[in-house]
Amino acid sequence: MSASHTVVIVGGGSAGIATAASLLKRRPRLDIAVVDPAETHAYQPGWTMVGGGVFDAKKTLRSEASVIPKGVEWIKQAATGFVPDNNEVILADGSRVRYEALVVAPGIRLAWDKIEGLEETLGKNGVTSNYRYDLAPYTWELVQRLKSGRAIFSQPVMPIKCAGAPQKSMYLSCDHWMRNGVLGDIEVEFRNAGGVLFGVQDYLPALMEYVEKYDIALKLNSNLVSVDGAGQTATFETEDGEVTREFDMLHVVPPQVAPQFLADSPLAADSGFTEVDQHTLQHVRYPNVFGLGDAGNMPNAKTMAAARKQAPVVAVNALRQLDGKRPTAGYDGYGSCPLTVERGKIVLAEFGYGGKLMPSFPEWIIDGTKPARLSWMLKADALPWIYWNGMLKGREWLAGPGGLIAQ
Repeated sequence: MSASHTVVIVGGGSAGIATAASLLKRRPRLDIAVVDPAETHAYQPGWTMVGGGVFDAKKTLRSEASVIPKGVEWIKQAATGFVPDNNEVILADGSRVRYEALVVAPGIRLAWDKIEGLEETLGKNGVTSNYRYDLAPYTWELVQRLKSGRAIFSQPVMPIKCAGAPQKSMYLSCDHWMRNGVLGDIEVEFRNAGGVLFGVQDYLPALMEYVEKYDIALKLNSNLVSVDGAGQTATFETEDGEVTREFDMLHVVPPQVAPQFLADSPLAADSGFTEVDQHTLQHVRYPNVFGLGDAGNMPNAKTMAAARKQAPVVAVNALRQLDGKRPTAGYDGYGSCPLTVERGKIVLAEFGYGGKLMPSFPEWIIDGTKPARLSWMLKADALPWIYWNGMLKGREWLAGPGGLIAQ
């Protein structure tokens, strides 16, 4: 016999837990189940700082049990499929759980396997990535060890979570090398599969100043396709054909795709991600299904800050759906990318759909288009605390649900 809950949330990461907390804030006795097999919960934005020698990796992790809101049932296994015509989620053990409303928030899959030779050399031979908890400390180890040679930082095609993260690692590394007087002996390359350094024009002048300051060779339309760890070479597809480069340090950002069980389901768009209205976050074919976070097909930047804004919208609209009413809350595409351009300074990129600037503070406090120390303090000190004690607890500071966006 199937278990049944009023609301089932697939995914116990940032988006899923924040949504559960926001739902309970509005309806404290609501019957909610969260489906997730993970034992631990990570503050992933902190991994850039771990790779830069600023944070201790252990402080970015807590037990999953500690973040499940009180009163929510934790179904501690993976979801393997959706049967929305029957209002059911299929679990790894073959059982099913029924719902009245479903929230899809399983995150994004890091497709390391799409780069030939990468998986077997991660964490050794100078190959690292801040996109994995266990590898971020190795990034810092490599940065400290490197005194001369070539360091390559790669970025795959979109979508990826935190589109600025590939650059953040590079800038923090370069800052360390500059402070230690060895940057002049290190050849730094940024190889980006895309055609621009950053997708929102307003932030480019500040970022380009740092590219020039650190003498970074900017290589656009250059996509990493294979790695020979033992030989310390990386091969890239470029407009002029394949290029193979030797390296002493290689920071890789993996291609990223929808989780396969979602991509194979009736809930998926052609992209594999959950097909939702970009404003209401309600599924376009199944009105009692909502999607948010990295697994949604909305055209916003996939960041934790985006999930923070999306969770209250889903909470409001899911409750209205349960009550037989239409959605009233709207998401405006907000995302934030604190670009760590040097130790102690950040370019605080905040923008919504269409690249519209959406600063949280007046320009006289923080001008997000320029590097600022206050922005660094926000990321290093305030945001982790706000994450654990605000976002995951249903406290919607600077993130309350807005009205529906005109369409």
